Amino acid sequence: MAIVISVSLVVCTVLMVALIFLTRRLGGAGGSVPVTLEWIEELSIQRYRPMMRLLDARDLEFLRSQPGYTPGLGRNLRAQRCRIFRAYLRCLSSDFARVCAALKVLMVQSRRDRPDLADALIRSRVQFACGLLSLHCQVVLYRLGVGTVDVRGLVRIFDGMRIELRNLVPVPVAMIA
Repeated sequence: MAIVISVSLVVCTVLMVALIFLTRRLGGAGGSVPVTLEWIEELSIQRYRPMMRLLDARDLEFLRSQPGYTPGLGRNLRAQRCRIFRAYLRCLSSDFARVCAALKVLMVQSRRDRPDLADALIRSRVQFACGLLSLHCQVVLYRLGVGTVDVRGLVRIFDGMRIELRNLVPVPVAMIA
């Protein structure tokens, strides 16, 4: 019983440290943040659509059904797809950090106090960090041939913050006409 409690404490501690690390990393988007409509429109979730199908099991099933299939081919495909997926995750994390930084800048420069936005920003950052940690674990398991990876929740969190940012940036009169 004591061993189970000790192992549980170690696992919880490691997960907490990883969560803190990810949250701080997401919060530290350095550099300038160009808050323009063009920049915000570039942050479309369309660029992450391929990511949602990249680790789909149907591709591996199709490969297995082909003549000449070997387990090595399956392992190579999984490894390549995991590398590509992780690159997408890095881009998504970077974009999310930039959106959060832009929201912080807009909140600081705003004439109105927005505790609701601050609360949403904190909640979204924690949810994103937890989702990111979960996805990294899912990718490791997928790489080993166990389970699937679902990135939709993480993309949804990113899109919510992107829309919030889009709603805060005023539309120029030239774009309305």
